[in-house]
Amino acid sequence: MAKKKDGIGGERSFSFLLLTIFNDNIEMVIKKILMVSDITFGRWIRIRIAKEYWEKGKGKGMGIYLQLLDDAAALRPTLFASVPRLLNRIYDAVWDNINRTGGFTSWLFNFAYNSKKRGLKRGRNTHWLWDRIVFNNVRNKLGGNVKAIYSGSAPLSADVTDFLNICFSCDVQEGYGQTETVACLSLTDKWDMEAGHVGGPMTPVEVKLRDIEDMGYLSTDKPYPRGEICVRGHSVFKGYYKNPELTKEVLDEDGWFRTGDIGIWDDHNRIAIIDRVKNIFKLAQGEYVAPEKIEEVYLKYPVVNQIFVHGESLESQLVAVIVPKKREYVEYATANGADPSLSFEEMCKDKKVIKKLVSDMNVHARSHNLKGFETIKNVYLEPHEFTEAENLLSPILKVKRGQALQKYRAIIKELYAELKRK
Repeated sequence: MAKKKDGIGGERSFSFLLLTIFNDNIEMVIKKILMVSDITFGRWIRIRIAKEYWEKGKGKGMGIYLQLLDDAAALRPTLFASVPRLLNRIYDAVWDNINRTGGFTSWLFNFAYNSKKRGLKRGRNTHWLWDRIVFNNVRNKLGGNVKAIYSGSAPLSADVTDFLNICFSCDVQEGYGQTETVACLSLTDKWDMEAGHVGGPMTPVEVKLRDIEDMGYLSTDKPYPRGEICVRGHSVFKGYYKNPELTKEVLDEDGWFRTGDIGIWDDHNRIAIIDRVKNIFKLAQGEYVAPEKIEEVYLKYPVVNQIFVHGESLESQLVAVIVPKKREYVEYATANGADPSLSFEEMCKDKKVIKKLVSDMNVHARSHNLKGFETIKNVYLEPHEFTEAENLLSPILKVKRGQALQKYRAIIKELYAELKRK
């Protein structure tokens, strides 16, 4: 939603909130807050659109985000706060279009892109020529006026961070934090063009790394200290409401909150998130696996839309449930021998195509530094997207692992049985 009147310095912000459950009271309260705040209504009332969208039963996957991009283009904000899921979609859409176009257009885009990427190493994300003749169309996807893009709620990959700097030529900042730390505990500097970290701690908090010996992460590691990120300060919560047991698990007697994220301190005292303590499991041969880290890598593969990676202590290999992107997968399957007359659902069952897809995805995974035991050995292709309505996604579109396991338990069992028969 954009402000009715431009704020301080003539800035116009765009923000959105995804609510799975709407009722008249919620809508009334939010509308009153926004009216008091002098925020525009009319054809861009996101609450109305989102409510109607869910009431029609279409509240699945990324459809609501596609509408948001249309709104952003019309409202032309100068400040754009988002989540990686949407920013990744912009990244995918632009590169997909460039690769499909081919020819001189593709060559010029890649030449200009690589030229500006070299400029990022010198701390510069603008170019007097390329910004005008190559990247102007990309900037127009968000209205053409964006001065700053802010990302939070999940890690933003280095590739996407570079892409935003190159194509939008604006400040790109990533914040890291949790609800328990009252959101942001660190933030990247707008002058820092180097990707792959979440900046240094913000003023109100202290941050330290706690040894996780089972995973081999120690605060004494050289050259970079590693461990679970712990934070304390005035902005850190005091505990969970009427739940002292859970509070004790994450908050020690000195006030340090354990985030569950593994981080390192780099040469410039910035934090980089490299792993997770939570949601981690051990395979039969003893290796610890962080599924969320693995999922981030596979999500960069062009065919993958959503993914749920699973492993068990009695099994030595990983399996996954993958929701493929429909158009991309149909093209991939047809190119690899599937009957083009088959439906998308039928193509998702083609064992020969699935085998080829697993092989190609693992080449991609190894090129992104995943170890052999971190690669997926068998997959089930789910033709229908994970949704909040099925309780498979959180409000920020993260997969709910427990619920996903419950739904796909029988399928996962069969995936392991197939591996044993090979």
